[in-house]
Amino acid sequence: MYRPNPKIALALTLSAAALYPTASHALGIRIADQDAFATARGDAFTATADNPSAIYYNPAGLTQLRGNNLVLSGYGITYQSEFTGKTTSARSRQEVQGVPDLYYSWTAPKQKIAFGLGVYSPYGFSMDWPGNVPFSGLATKGSIEYLTVNPVIAIKPTKTLSIAAGPTFNFGKATLEQAPFAVAGNKFHFSGDDNGVIGFTAGILWKPLPKHSFGLSYRSSTRMNFSGSSRTTLLVPPVNDQDDPSHAGFRFPQNVVLGYSFRPTPKWNLEVDLDWTDWNSLNNVTLNTRRAGTTVLPFKWQSSMFYEFGATRYLSHGWSVSGGYIYSENSVPNATFNPIVPDSDRHIFSIGVGKSYKSVSWNAAYQLATSFGDRTVANNPISAEGAANGKYSFLSHALTVDLGFHF
Repeated sequence: MYRPNPKIALALTLSAAALYPTASHALGIRIADQDAFATARGDAFTATADNPSAIYYNPAGLTQLRGNNLVLSGYGITYQSEFTGKTTSARSRQEVQGVPDLYYSWTAPKQKIAFGLGVYSPYGFSMDWPGNVPFSGLATKGSIEYLTVNPVIAIKPTKTLSIAAGPTFNFGKATLEQAPFAVAGNKFHFSGDDNGVIGFTAGILWKPLPKHSFGLSYRSSTRMNFSGSSRTTLLVPPVNDQDDPSHAGFRFPQNVVLGYSFRPTPKWNLEVDLDWTDWNSLNNVTLNTRRAGTTVLPFKWQSSMFYEFGATRYLSHGWSVSGGYIYSENSVPNATFNPIVPDSDRHIFSIGVGKSYKSVSWNAAYQLATSFGDRTVANNPISAEGAANGKYSFLSHALTVDLGFHF
């Protein structure tokens, strides 16, 4: 009869800690960059929402469009984190990640009703630290993939007001590797997925005056139960465990965005958005294994804001140029900090250019994210002997492009 080894149980406890995810910026695990034009404006797009990616940013904006519209978008990013401890330093592997998106909308001839379908990734991450880092007992490598299929319907009950809503069908996969006890050759691996989780989105767009518009969008929380298997390999004492059926529950937060757009002339569009994510709802992650038992680990993340600012100058012959800035608040307190989520307050800058033709359009944007200084972590209780204590810095470069068809 199998009896759980105490060291394996401890390894699983540390492994549960490693399920903290990270992302390309200080955005928790959110991928807020869903469209090149919006990204160029610092994602300040909720009160503008005038292309098919409104399905993500504010679906009520679809009533502004005409006929059929299709946008194909791709977001690519390279990023790296750096750790400096008392006696050692390390850099995470420089990740190159890509996220594709698709948005389609149809608006009735009188623009009082519109339908849309979005296929996109609102969450996702990948992080890979070298195996010899002092905190290898917590986590060294992990990823989450998250895909959403989002049909929506938007209606325009008055000349100045549009409202919209739709369900989301969500599919996810999580993988994790770590080196328990920081001994060469020790390894824990977990892999699991969950399919068909249902949530919803909603939005409001109000234009009381031609130069002013207000937008409000909402995304519900969802809970993924990543089901799969785990395996623990220990050299001291020698243990090569068989695959153990396992699952880990993770709550993805609700999100609310409020935006205001001011158009002083037809050639300018200025917008500011307040983007709130309810990370406070992420209190615990539970890792359940059939043979080694259940581990509950407190996250105690804190809700955070993105302050988004964007501007677009419309030029002649269909050209436009945009710029934006995001200040992103840290979501992870020192008490539950894990190096696989080197979160911090960050500054995100973006610029972009685009051109519209009769039935085709394109946009491209560049984005830079930096912490502008190190985050210092001290007296961290979840890492043995303060192994995760030290300074963390972050830098990323991203390029996003989209191609639109209008017919």
